[in-house]
Amino acid sequence: MSLELSKKALAVKPSSTLAITAKAKEMRAAGINVVGFGAGEPDFDTPENVCEAAIQAIHDGFTKYTPASGILELKKAVSDKFAAFNHIHYDTDQIVISNGGKHSLTNICTALLNPGDEVIIPAPYWLSYPEMVKLADGVPVFIRGNKEQGYKVSARQIQDAITPKTKALILNTPSNPTGMIYTREELLDIADTVVKNDIYVIADEMYEYLVYGGQEHVSIASLNEEIYRRTITCSGLAKGYAMTGWRIGYTGSSREIAKIMGSVQSHATSNPNSIAQKAAVEAMTGPQHTVTAMLKEFDKRRKYMCERIRQMPLISALEPKGAFYVFADLTDALDKTYGGEKIGTAARFAQILLDEFQVAVVPCADFGFDDHIRLSYAISLEQIQLGLDRIESFLKKL
Repeated sequence: MSLELSKKALAVKPSSTLAITAKAKEMRAAGINVVGFGAGEPDFDTPENVCEAAIQAIHDGFTKYTPASGILELKKAVSDKFAAFNHIHYDTDQIVISNGGKHSLTNICTALLNPGDEVIIPAPYWLSYPEMVKLADGVPVFIRGNKEQGYKVSARQIQDAITPKTKALILNTPSNPTGMIYTREELLDIADTVVKNDIYVIADEMYEYLVYGGQEHVSIASLNEEIYRRTITCSGLAKGYAMTGWRIGYTGSSREIAKIMGSVQSHATSNPNSIAQKAAVEAMTGPQHTVTAMLKEFDKRRKYMCERIRQMPLISALEPKGAFYVFADLTDALDKTYGGEKIGTAARFAQILLDEFQVAVVPCADFGFDDHIRLSYAISLEQIQLGLDRIESFLKKL
């Protein structure tokens, strides 16, 4: 007898960003000096006060189960943050604390979607969105934000993609992989379209603290009561507080949706890590100077990377306004040859770069753009300089 495995699970693509990062780490372990522009992970240590709070939690014996959707103290901190920073009112029973942003988004898809429900995903998109939708029996529907649009989509494009099966729109601002930000005016137009068609918005705002040059981060749920009732706002502590490994994400939504997500989580994982929750309370309520310092350093790296890329042949990029990525257009380079063979794809470009120039970048076919790569500047300026030197050397050999 042949036992068949889950077709749904077999169809899930592994994360190419994690695969590339793992390959780069493997090469480093073998003594190869690889520059890794791959993973979206700040190179800063978690702030000391946050670490001390975690240590204190251990000493206090706070190592048991907590309520499945998170401790009240952390929900209160999240509620206060939503009010002060995002200008959205969520009571504590509208908040679910999860095991990171990915977990929050998975909870959202599980709570919202029935088989065949469509979810509109603007491209470029974070590569996990389509897989999360499919795992919840939904159908991803892609719309494209071209370079000329700043890699953003319009309300008109969203309207044109809506069908009787549309359940939700995923909106990511600041964006991974582009670093672009939707303006208040753009969000107002999108909100009008969402309300008119009575669908949900899944608002992924994980990079909300990383905004540069006087730009404004606007949460779509803050615009009016109608869009607020249709929005699930998702964020976490990984990027802004350098807490990627602590795995704390959170959502604000209607009480009905929060209750469903809490129930699902209670069976899937139970509570988020108790110690990490105490650390998260300190991160959100304690001194914030480390967040400001990290933002200042990211901004310096952002400017340097953009200026270097402007001076390189066969590659171009729009200046990102948020997050910590540069989304680089390889269109001109892909027609060139290296070693007698045409480059052809961003994936081949990235493979040559890693194998022969010891630089790891993320090819973006899995982000909806097969002629672009993503470069993270969440690494030291010295590593950025070295990596860009190697990329420029490769480009000049094409």
